[in-house]
Amino acid sequence: MTSTMIPVLAVDGPGGSGKGTVCRAVTDAMGWHLLDSGAIYRALAVAARNRGVDADQPDRLADVARSLNVVFEPVPDGDVRVLVDGDDVTLDLRSETTGDLASRVAAVPAARDALLQRQRDFRKRPGLVADGRDMGTVVFPDATVKVFLTASAEERARRRHKQLKDQGVDVTLASLLDEIAVRDQRDRNREVAPLVPAADAEELDTTGVPVEDVVQRVLKLLRNKLS
Repeated sequence: MTSTMIPVLAVDGPGGSGKGTVCRAVTDAMGWHLLDSGAIYRALAVAARNRGVDADQPDRLADVARSLNVVFEPVPDGDVRVLVDGDDVTLDLRSETTGDLASRVAAVPAARDALLQRQRDFRKRPGLVADGRDMGTVVFPDATVKVFLTASAEERARRRHKQLKDQGVDVTLASLLDEIAVRDQRDRNREVAPLVPAADAEELDTTGVPVEDVVQRVLKLLRNKLS
């Protein structure tokens, strides 16, 4: 089986739309591999920061991307531990500061080009669930099923606020809403691979919808396509 024959579910959408939770659930249900492209860009942001490289240095940033030493290690509680250059950066990756830096790094064409093949290499049997912002438009344009998840900015801010509070992080809902608005603007208007639904993507608004319902709808779309 060639790599292009391996099925892919591409799930795109803005931060807080439920992509991560839905993708992990679908991965477990299908027994497939998972690509969390957002974690890769966050890992790149951490590596670049640690090496004193900023988003306004595209050539140096591309060098960091090409040599990025990132490892995703499953842990017993079902989560994933992330190592960058051998250091555990799992908690650092989840911070809003890293998320903002990752959004700026992801807007650099040279960095995206450097990480493209690395993301495509995740495509392995029996299948791949790809979570990101350009999975269906750029990374896997031939994906078996493409889904674009969205939710209102207020809903996404509430979800992120609860997540951070549960982690003991003190942050205000208003500041998160502002950060989401800035990040959305940057992601949608970047020069390369802007955050837009693929023409053949199924768009699902998750505002106020139980996550279990979203998971079942995505699984139904996928299984119908594979049958």
